[in-house]
Amino acid sequence: MAEINLGNKLLDNHIVRFVFSAGLGFLVDNLAFNLLYHNLLVQKTYHIIFFTTRNYTLSLAISYCIGVIVNFIMTKYFVFSQSKSSSLKQLIRFLSVAIIGFFANWAILKIFIKALNMDPRVARPLAGLSLFFASYFIHKAFSFSLALRHQEANEH
Repeated sequence: MAEINLGNKLLDNHIVRFVFSAGLGFLVDNLAFNLLYHNLLVQKTYHIIFFTTRNYTLSLAISYCIGVIVNFIMTKYFVFSQSKSSSLKQLIRFLSVAIIGFFANWAILKIFIKALNMDPRVARPLAGLSLFFASYFIHKAFSFSLALRHQEANEH
């Protein structure tokens, strides 16, 4: 019985639910990255329209998009379901944060691989984890407007 109560208390905690949902998105992202990097995008560089990109950058771009979709759905319905913002507004805000997060991930990934000579399979999860905690607070306050809603409720 105590185990059930502990489980319910953990599931009531936004941070625990966020860790679970972000963790699932992170897992999907990293699995897709490894599949793309090792099995599908095996050339070192790719020429796309007017630019050339490395295989790890292209793998990151595709896997990150897949992870963002999973993460948004989980975060919207499992973590911040009490948000009163419209789904479209949440999605636009979430995607804007994700775009900034992508470039932050890409910069960190590039530093790990180029400057520190890390294997991309190790560098990718480390880059993602380095931005994890900021993500919770940004999505809570901005994407799902919960910090603003709680602040407004306390003022009235």
